[in-house]
Amino acid sequence: MNPFALSFLILGLGLIGWLTARARALRFDRGGAKRLHSLPAQHGWFVGMWTILPPLLFLVVWSGISPGLVRQTVLQSPVAAGLSDFAFERDSVLAQARAVAKNPYETEADPLARQLAPVVRDASRRYAWTGTAAAVLLAFAGAAFALSRIRADFRARSKVERTLMMGLLVASLIAIFTTIGIFVSLFWESLRFFQQVPITQFLFGTHWSPQVIDAKDPGASLGAVPLFWGTFLIGAVIAMLVAIPFGLMSAVYLTQYASPTTRRWMKPTLEMLAGVPTVVYGYFAALTVAPAVRRLAVLLGDPFASSESALAAGLVMGVMIIPFVSSMADDSLAAVPTSMRDGSLAMGATTSETITRVLVPAALPGVVAGVLLAVSRAIGETMIVVMAASGAATITLNPLQSATTVTKQIVDLLTGEAEFDSPKTLAAFALGLTLFVITLLLNIVALRVVKKYREAYE
Repeated sequence: MNPFALSFLILGLGLIGWLTARARALRFDRGGAKRLHSLPAQHGWFVGMWTILPPLLFLVVWSGISPGLVRQTVLQSPVAAGLSDFAFERDSVLAQARAVAKNPYETEADPLARQLAPVVRDASRRYAWTGTAAAVLLAFAGAAFALSRIRADFRARSKVERTLMMGLLVASLIAIFTTIGIFVSLFWESLRFFQQVPITQFLFGTHWSPQVIDAKDPGASLGAVPLFWGTFLIGAVIAMLVAIPFGLMSAVYLTQYASPTTRRWMKPTLEMLAGVPTVVYGYFAALTVAPAVRRLAVLLGDPFASSESALAAGLVMGVMIIPFVSSMADDSLAAVPTSMRDGSLAMGATTSETITRVLVPAALPGVVAGVLLAVSRAIGETMIVVMAASGAATITLNPLQSATTVTKQIVDLLTGEAEFDSPKTLAAFALGLTLFVITLLLNIVALRVVKKYREAYE
């Protein structure tokens, strides 16, 4: 059965179980012999969860097991006797057989794969129906077990709340373990890189040229300081010079000067910038901003200026992260107690003086947290720098010159044709680990600032 159809079937059985349990609990309630411990709907949720969760968990596990069972069945068939003993060739033929099984009109396929396709198709159908039958049986068994527990004194509410709490705990653990998994995978590959390149050469070297690597001293061409400087210049200097003033001023206007009607339509419009895909910002930077920046450089006396400049990427990146700064500053200013603002105005201060001397200093921890989160977002941006920044790793203070970032180099290193075990490819993981640690530290600092801010005004 189609997985979507099976899911809808299980959800339908869960709805039937919910209605049945609710009706039974209502019947107990109307009997008047005992007062129900839990609401009828909570009895329904208890039965619904027992009807839905076990088969869905089984299907998740089965989806990971069944391909191996299908593969084992195909390999044991007489038709598979002609398969090669080499694992790569065998896997290639099996992959083609699966493609032919799904699409009989597939033209590019090995003759042996066409012979194996019916075997693959039959085995897939057999195990699919086996999983479907087992899931439906589990749904009925779970519903029967849960319905047998329905009584007037049954603590359905506690069971449902405990299950929901466990679900929330699992969701939190998934996020935590995902972060740990990302770190471990980056750390493992970075460890292989640092076995070939000393970490001091990588972190403090000033020459980055992965295209030409000396086999005897690969670290001489893999100094990452130019990349860190370009990332800092584009993401933390130019972008912040755009985002902080405009974001803070827009937050001040929306909270202190704008009428409720203006705020109602202007704030969502501003926050829409955060929902624009970064590739759109990249096109805007490459096709509009970068040529304008080059014309500016020519007017300033640089006839050989490149359109791939740090200023072009940084300006567009700053526009992209304005909503991050503005939203956090808006919330921080709105959280300042009204008594502080009213007291300042009552003492004769003007609105602008109240904002600059009372509200902004009081909301500064929240504003700083928003800026730090925006910086971590900016230095991890990829599409804008790929499309608007250069690949030249230089250390320069001139924003009109070419510069590159860590993310741009990661894309270049992983899309090349170098071997995976080469220092050039493994350098991408070392850069990723460094960027991960930097953004993690920025987020930790921002969260600590936010915590301090909340303790002050909640």
